[in-house]
Amino acid sequence: MRDYSGGVTVPVAVICLIAASCGLIFGYDVGVTGGVTQMESFLKKFFPEVLRGVRSAKRDAYCKYDNQVLTAFTSSLYIASTVSSLMASRVTRKVGRQGIMLIGGVLFLIGSIINAAAVHVAMLIIGRILLGFGVGFTTQAAPLYLAETSPARWRGAFTTAYHVFLCAGTVAANVVNYFTNRIPEWGWRVSLGAAAVPALIIVVGALLVPDTPSSLVLRGKQEEARASLQRIRGPDADVDSEFKDIVCAAEEARRHDEGALKRLRSKAYRPYTVIMVAIPAFFDFTGFLVVFIFSPVLFRTVGFTSDRALLGSIIINTVGLFAAVVSSSVVDRYGRRFLFIAGGVSMLLCHVAVSWIMAEHLGKDGIMARKYAEGVLALLCIYNFSLGMSWGPLKWIVWGEINPLDVRSVAQGITLSVTYIISFVQSQVFITLLCHLKYGIFLFYAAWLVLMTVFVAGFLPETKGVPLEAMRAVFARHWYWNRYIKNAPVGVADQEVHQAIN
Repeated sequence: MRDYSGGVTVPVAVICLIAASCGLIFGYDVGVTGGVTQMESFLKKFFPEVLRGVRSAKRDAYCKYDNQVLTAFTSSLYIASTVSSLMASRVTRKVGRQGIMLIGGVLFLIGSIINAAAVHVAMLIIGRILLGFGVGFTTQAAPLYLAETSPARWRGAFTTAYHVFLCAGTVAANVVNYFTNRIPEWGWRVSLGAAAVPALIIVVGALLVPDTPSSLVLRGKQEEARASLQRIRGPDADVDSEFKDIVCAAEEARRHDEGALKRLRSKAYRPYTVIMVAIPAFFDFTGFLVVFIFSPVLFRTVGFTSDRALLGSIIINTVGLFAAVVSSSVVDRYGRRFLFIAGGVSMLLCHVAVSWIMAEHLGKDGIMARKYAEGVLALLCIYNFSLGMSWGPLKWIVWGEINPLDVRSVAQGITLSVTYIISFVQSQVFITLLCHLKYGIFLFYAAWLVLMTVFVAGFLPETKGVPLEAMRAVFARHWYWNRYIKNAPVGVADQEVHQAIN
């Protein structure tokens, strides 16, 4: 594969860090939600019937938080994110990646203010919907921004930075929850309102970064695009080859400006369509919701106090943050497939072990011996380390790098919509599933991990170090996907594909 000139420069590092910081708002939201929904001050204000169930000694330990309105508070964000990610895929072609990040940051800021000031459930839901629009816009733009800006050789590390910031936001939310939980009556307002801080970081950051060269070329700003590419690759770098490939990809994209959805349904684009749907769908069934959102609720289920439950969440999410940092340093060395498979096997074993402990040692009264409760905490730490090394950051990398430019924005919107729809359904029914399946919920996720690990081993090609404009060549050499790429019509397959086939 052709390796373009230029390496890691100060401008590209700063710009990519600012773009990756969009992960802060998503991470803070998923972290703060699980903690707030088990705070007694929050439940007393909005869900008193849930609080009565938590305090009841007769209530099944698995069912204490089973309330559809309470879970709607969590899940409403994902349905809004679904709508906004589809909207963003079209808007981004007009205003660029940088503009979408700015819009998302502003919407998230407004939503955090409304949630902090909420006086009834409807106001909470409205705030959550605005937060969802903010998350949908930023997650549409940031991974693509990172993939299109970073050097191909280190694209995995730079794109992983989004997940690092996501984990950092989750840890920050857990810490905030831990301290605000001790504030009677209004501590939850501080937790929800503090989401304005990462939102302001995104807004200010988006005002400072330029748009990506690919996005600028797509909008007819070739001089700005070349200047932007030269700046991020370094003043001494020869950007002619890379810029020529970007322009060629953009010209092909403009020729096919309409009908991206139709092309994604065609046989020639089958590999991209299958993977962009399979990866987000499988990720949502890794069981990450247990750790990212509902870990405080899970810890309360196994007998932790409120403070200990929040402290447990801080511990496991800090482990996830450390794993994401480690992943960024090895993903471009060992590749995507190895980390996907190793992480999947490790998470599978953790789910089976947690299921066994809860089946054997959680009494109907919700009391578990301390050593076993600590064992659950340890296993979830191992699980989150495995997730942070593999599926957590890798999904953002794969989403941002595999699709051709002519369908990249639309494909990203569809990919995000798939994951948000499944996240909405899961977050709405997880507490109910925990109530009915009990410890079997972990075996449910374990079965999915078997399936997804087999899929990665057989159908996900290795893409480390491959320039975006040459990505089709990877699929052209794959044992299964080559049958679709070889039969691609003229104008869809590029020069690298023909060279790979021949």
